[in-house]
Amino acid sequence: MASLFGHALVGVTLSNVLDTKNTRVLLVLAVISAILPDVDVVSFKLGYAYEHCLGHRGFTHSILFAVLWSLLASVLFGKKNKLLFFTVVLLSTLSHALLDAMTTGGLGVGFFIPFENTRYFFDWRPILVSPIGIKRFFSDWGLRVIISELIWIGLPCVVILIGNKIRRNN
Repeated sequence: MASLFGHALVGVTLSNVLDTKNTRVLLVLAVISAILPDVDVVSFKLGYAYEHCLGHRGFTHSILFAVLWSLLASVLFGKKNKLLFFTVVLLSTLSHALLDAMTTGGLGVGFFIPFENTRYFFDWRPILVSPIGIKRFFSDWGLRVIISELIWIGLPCVVILIGNKIRRNN
């Protein structure tokens, strides 16, 4: 997986670009949604194998999960603009699986679970896979992940945010 930091940055970027009013609730939802699919790491503690549909990078990384979560979030929080909330939450949630499919490790992403349990990677995988667990993250491996994410996630997000700021000021 990409780290929680990389995922969160994409949520911040999507919220900033799509929400012209900079709604704080939507920003928080975008960040949570970009991180939420990794709630599936509890599946290890529950005895599910990685490759199980409820295992890591399984159902919570699927398109169906992203749609269902986005519908729920937009109904609960998108008081005046449900479509905006749905769109930002959907794209933030989907971004998680897309980034994970660009990492160098794991078994792939179950985009189409529960309809099929095949795990997918993209052919282009420049993001170093993040270790699971806090202790393992704060290591040389974790530092290499952060550097990889600064290049492949951070720089594009900063360019997009700067471009968005310039566009809004003109």
